[in-house]
Amino acid sequence: MSDQRIAPAEASAAVSSGRGTLVDVRTPAEFREVHAVGAQLVPLDILDRKKVEAVRGSPGGQVYLLCGSGIRATKAAENLRKAGLEGVQVVEGGTQAWIAAGLPVIRGRKTISIERQVRIGAGSLVFISTTLGWFVHPAFFLLAAFVGAGLVFAGVTDICGMAILLAKAPWNRAGREDGTASVLHAAERSG
Repeated sequence: MSDQRIAPAEASAAVSSGRGTLVDVRTPAEFREVHAVGAQLVPLDILDRKKVEAVRGSPGGQVYLLCGSGIRATKAAENLRKAGLEGVQVVEGGTQAWIAAGLPVIRGRKTISIERQVRIGAGSLVFISTTLGWFVHPAFFLLAAFVGAGLVFAGVTDICGMAILLAKAPWNRAGREDGTASVLHAAERSG
C-alpha cells in the first residue's frame, strides 16, 4: 500500500496530469464557498464506494480526498478502504493547505463552516439551558450537562453528532447552483 497522505502540490500535479481524481467530502455549502479546481463533490454524509467510483477518473486510478483540514477526509479514507476501495489518499492539510500552497481554487458565496456551526450551536444550548436552569427550573441544567458530555464524546471519539446533524440541515445542502448539483446527482444516481 502506498502512503496514505499526499501533499497538496503532489495531488494537484497528479490530478492535472490525469493520474487521479480529487474528491471533496465537505458539505455543498462549504464546497460552494471555496474548492480546489477540478475537485468533485461527494459529501461525507452520502459518501460510499459506489459514489466515489462514479466520479473516479478511471478504474483503478488514484482518489485524492480533500476536506477543510484533513479530519473528515481521513474518516472518509478509512471508510472507503474498509469497503475495499484501493488507491485512496488524503490530501494533507485539506483545502486550507491547498490554498496556503497557492494552488488554484474556485471561490463562491461565503458560508459558515460546520465546525463553527457546532461551536455556535453548542454554546447557544449551554447558555440558554444554564440561563433557564437558573431562572426557570434546575432541570434545564441537564441539557447543559448533555451538551458537555456530547462535546467530550466528540473529542474522544472524533465523532460529532451535532456536526452530522448540521451537515444535513437545509442551509448546508442548498446552493447547488454552481455546478455541484450535477456532481451530486451523478453520485446519488450511482447509489
